[in-house]
Amino acid sequence: MGALPAGRILWILIFTGITGVGGSNVCTSRGASTCKQCLAVHPSCAWCFQEDFGQGVATSSRCDLKSNLVEAGCAPSGLESPSSKLQVIEDRPLSNKAAGATQDVTQIKPQKLQITLRPDDAKRFTVKVRQVEGYPVDLYYLMDLSYSMNDDLTRLRTLGKGLAEAMTETTSNLRMGFGAFVDKPVSPYMYISPEEAVRNPCYSINTTCLPQFGYKHVLSLTEEVSRFTEEVKKQMVSRNRDAPEGGFDAIIQAAVCKEQIGWRPGASHLLIFTSDAKTHVALDGRLAGIVQPNDGMCHLNSENMYSMSTTMDYPSLALITEKMSENNINLIFAVTNPVLRLYQNYSDLIPGTAVGVLSNDSGNVIQLIKKAYEKIRSKVELELQGVPEELSLSFNATCLKGEVIPGLKSCSGLNIGDTVSFSVEARARGCPREKKKTFIIKPVGFKDSLSITVTFECDCRCQNKAQPDSPKCHYGNGTYECGICQCHPGRLGSHCECAEGDYNPTEQDRCSGPTGSGGPQSAICSGRGECVCGQCVCHSSDFGKVWGKLCECDDFNCLRFKGELCSGHGVCNCGFCQCAPDWQGENCNCSRRTDTCMSNLGLLCSGRGQCVCGACECTQPGAYGATCDKCPTCPDACTMKKECVECKHFKRGKLFEDNTCSRICKDEIVLVDEIVLHDTNAVNCTYKDENDCVERFQYFEDASGKSILFVIKEPDCPKGPDVLVVLLSVAGAILFLGLAALLIWKLLVTIHDRREFAKFEEERARAKWDTLNNCNHGINLEFNIFNHKKAL
Repeated sequence: MGALPAGRILWILIFTGITGVGGSNVCTSRGASTCKQCLAVHPSCAWCFQEDFGQGVATSSRCDLKSNLVEAGCAPSGLESPSSKLQVIEDRPLSNKAAGATQDVTQIKPQKLQITLRPDDAKRFTVKVRQVEGYPVDLYYLMDLSYSMNDDLTRLRTLGKGLAEAMTETTSNLRMGFGAFVDKPVSPYMYISPEEAVRNPCYSINTTCLPQFGYKHVLSLTEEVSRFTEEVKKQMVSRNRDAPEGGFDAIIQAAVCKEQIGWRPGASHLLIFTSDAKTHVALDGRLAGIVQPNDGMCHLNSENMYSMSTTMDYPSLALITEKMSENNINLIFAVTNPVLRLYQNYSDLIPGTAVGVLSNDSGNVIQLIKKAYEKIRSKVELELQGVPEELSLSFNATCLKGEVIPGLKSCSGLNIGDTVSFSVEARARGCPREKKKTFIIKPVGFKDSLSITVTFECDCRCQNKAQPDSPKCHYGNGTYECGICQCHPGRLGSHCECAEGDYNPTEQDRCSGPTGSGGPQSAICSGRGECVCGQCVCHSSDFGKVWGKLCECDDFNCLRFKGELCSGHGVCNCGFCQCAPDWQGENCNCSRRTDTCMSNLGLLCSGRGQCVCGACECTQPGAYGATCDKCPTCPDACTMKKECVECKHFKRGKLFEDNTCSRICKDEIVLVDEIVLHDTNAVNCTYKDENDCVERFQYFEDASGKSILFVIKEPDCPKGPDVLVVLLSVAGAILFLGLAALLIWKLLVTIHDRREFAKFEEERARAKWDTLNNCNHGINLEFNIFNHKKAL
């Protein structure tokens, strides 16, 4: 016998998953007595509303698989079986560059979807996102003007042009604005005594500064950088009494006062928050008797001052997060080192936020802003707005390397122009009162979004043709709907022909299961009800609800986990657990979520295991821990821990620059003079740092699972040359070269002299020979030596 085709095997698996033992299936086993109940049982179930369906057949059920109903005689036109579907309404292609009008730039695809879902059914779609090149940027600089920021203000007066030039490397369409804050001008946040201190808070330190104010908008967003510099030069600092500032008030006003600030709809919005102090948060206003919550509305008066500073409390982090998302604003905290940790915690709670360390005089603000903006642009994170409670969404991310990461809705490490995609599954988990609802999926900080309208297909179309007090229901004793009678109170029977007081023993056969079937169904009404007019009237129970044609269903006989019905994560429906969103399994004890499996590095189970029911199952030998992050014997253990040594001990490296050291590295650093093997599982690691020094450390996990890094105090650096030796060597080399040159010169001179002398001797010998052989001539030789003359 040959092998079955793959497609046929798939259909068999699906069918066996729906159909149970003995031919029963999920549609007929849940006791659905109406069309609406039937559609909620399973997406594969159908309802037959044909009037004469099942006549003469005792065991027929109007709720069944579509194929079974047709086989039983139901005409296709008499079937109620809506199907889930997905329709793309708007699908413009992604843009490459921000050329032309910004409304024509598309960074997310598709833009509009319509989904129709039956209960417990799902549809999957793909969202693509691309950050285009040259996108316009609106940069609003929000500065703390308390007295401690005086030197920062002085430095900022000269940085406007440099900041604009740095940002033009990212965009050619930049606008800049400016605003300032101090704190609420009310006691105990301000000086109120003596009276002069109200007009001049710097009175006690013998200088002059501005009266305290909450927030003032100074310059709307403009392309004229000279105006930015000009307005900043006009500013003066003020002085408040307590250490925390009122910066959160300023953030809300700068975000929501769109017209005054001048935020463009088609631009990236950057809000730069600079401060050297902590900030007040919601409920701190009660110190001044301010109890009215912040309403998140714009309250700038004609002078562009925050008019409700002394009336409304400071905003909460939740309100700031909401307004940042509503107005597509990326917030950058530029703060000094003493308060860095606090603002990092704020950043973790506010999506689309970055943090940078500000030098004492703000000298590095240009590099900080540019780096923070690049960091924001290197990440795409989806956020959800207005998702119905009855809808469950799950995400799978496909980032740069094409690897599918389950449960993740963000990608990082991107460059401008990179495209990432997210596979989204939308599943209906219930039926809301409103049949149609719309929600938004959008990248954090983007104006572009995907609008999705979901229609919950919970009702049957045949319900629209219901006939109240229908003659088909025994002289109007019920409503004829979808092929059956919905009886009025006190009436029973398939056609409402009986009253509750009537009794006919011959009709009890309708109230019991097939003879010999065994189990509770062989008893009348499953032993949990009374048979009245051939119809079961189920008893009430202290444990819960009992229902069904034969009282075979209840909401308390389901699998339990740790003593809780359906693990506390679902509801019991006729012996089966219907799990809440994010849960699955027979007893709903298996979580669908994968965020609990994400390591600090953003990898699912650290790339060393699988996420099963919300927990990591480590597959790589030697790996353990909640996210398989502990693995001293893994090949990459030294590489991962090297970054932690660099950032925690040497205060350098990528993690230190990204301000993620404290979040990712939970290790304890212990400095030692030499490395001693603490355990057989300890790993000795060696690497070369940026200075070409050899660093050595040992990675060790103690019995409690705590990670300890034993680091050698002094790195093994190549020794530099001895200065004295170098000087002596150079001097010796010069002397040697000089002597060598002198000797060579002397040698050349000697050789030359010898050649000349030999030539002279040769000439003299020739001259002597000529004299001896010629007697007719004499030679007069005159020597002018010692002034004597002699003739020869």
